[in-house]
Amino acid sequence: MGGFFGAVSKDDCVFDLFFGVDYHSHLGTRRAGLAVYDPENGFDKAIHNIENAPFRTKFTKESNSMHGSMGIGCISDFEAQPILVRSHHGTFAIATVGKVNNSDEIVDEIIENKTHFFEMQNGDINQTELIAAMINQKDNFIDGIRYVQETVDGSISMLILTPKGVYAARDKMGRTPVVLGQKQDGYCASFESFAYLNLGYTPLKELAPGEVVVMTPDGVKTLISGGDKMKICTFLWIYYGYPSSSYEGISVEKMRYECGKALARRDRDSGIKPDVVAGVPDSGVAHAIGYSNESKIPYTRPFVKYTPTWPRSFMPTIQSKRDLIAKMKLIPIKDLIEGKSLLMIDDSIVRGTQLRETTEYLFASGAKEVHIRPACPPLFFGCKYLNFSRSTSEMELITRRVIRELEGGDVTDEVLQEYINPDSEKYANMLEAIRKQLKFTSLRYHRLDDMIESVGIDKDKLCTYCWDGRE
Repeated sequence: MGGFFGAVSKDDCVFDLFFGVDYHSHLGTRRAGLAVYDPENGFDKAIHNIENAPFRTKFTKESNSMHGSMGIGCISDFEAQPILVRSHHGTFAIATVGKVNNSDEIVDEIIENKTHFFEMQNGDINQTELIAAMINQKDNFIDGIRYVQETVDGSISMLILTPKGVYAARDKMGRTPVVLGQKQDGYCASFESFAYLNLGYTPLKELAPGEVVVMTPDGVKTLISGGDKMKICTFLWIYYGYPSSSYEGISVEKMRYECGKALARRDRDSGIKPDVVAGVPDSGVAHAIGYSNESKIPYTRPFVKYTPTWPRSFMPTIQSKRDLIAKMKLIPIKDLIEGKSLLMIDDSIVRGTQLRETTEYLFASGAKEVHIRPACPPLFFGCKYLNFSRSTSEMELITRRVIRELEGGDVTDEVLQEYINPDSEKYANMLEAIRKQLKFTSLRYHRLDDMIESVGIDKDKLCTYCWDGRE
């Protein structure tokens, strides 16, 4: 995943840029960067590895040494960015969020024009470099951005810093958000809607799908109008979004409360009577509060997450490290666990590793029962549109592994659809197999229809591909 922030100001924008980017730290753990433009001194750029230190500590020097009236910055889980490019458009910096599925095809087409790309250590091409090269195929930024939107299979939102202003473009299907803020001396563009509030900005607008604007210290101009069709990622509300964010006017925290309430209503006929409800930190907490409020079962914190050094745990590329971090980051509070029947809510189950570790912790600390309620439906498909995990195969998903075991091999799309149907016998068999494998006392997932109702947006405007495979 990743996030970005851009600012333009009649004065120096670096203070706002520094903290605006920092407010996106929950969206990435590997690379971060800043790029600024000053009319007298031109461009300045810095990129640092943030795998072992927070953004603020790595960019403290730049927050004091960089100066400029316009700038962009980003947090990334993958490629180093923003990148600085010199082309027939002049010099510009660019940062992107999204995923390009047809990069090989695009690269081959561009290389025919005798263009070259720098390969990253893993042999891939920097996605942001590819998007810059695509823009450079056209005569101006507007045509270049439009070319990207029309050509990329996947999704791309971007910020482009030029001497004349900052371009902000939302993905053509609006899978990720871009919001604008304003204050007396300038404007900002942000992935997260809360990132500018403490910096003195007030909300200006949320870009529509495919909309492109250019910001200068004097105003914001729409260059390409947005469309009506939207497929914003529903997982933003379930997991990725920070609690204080809103997307399309829907509060992340409020949506998670609604999810928990819906889970509690479904559990009324389960016969299960847990002593307490708890959320797996951090994103499971709000879902658990909603469940507790609806069910009237007390909410407690039977373990806490050690956040100073383990901010997000599913990103390490080696499975053994994932297991280790899943075990290290959560610290049980035995006095709140021993002898208790616990109902735990997590945002999702991907591989099952972390939740199995958590459950084993709870039983080892004296829990009597551990009932698990994921806040979203079972994940059946890897995300095609955003880099929300490093899974290299759908067989890494616990659902797919269990289905293959139940069916004795690979399954057809028709059979898979039976497992996706929450009212089918195959779905029930899958849940029971997952429950046994992960050693839960009981397991019930959030239903897709309940989750969509919890968001409160028309299903046609939400991307639910990872749950139902529908594009």
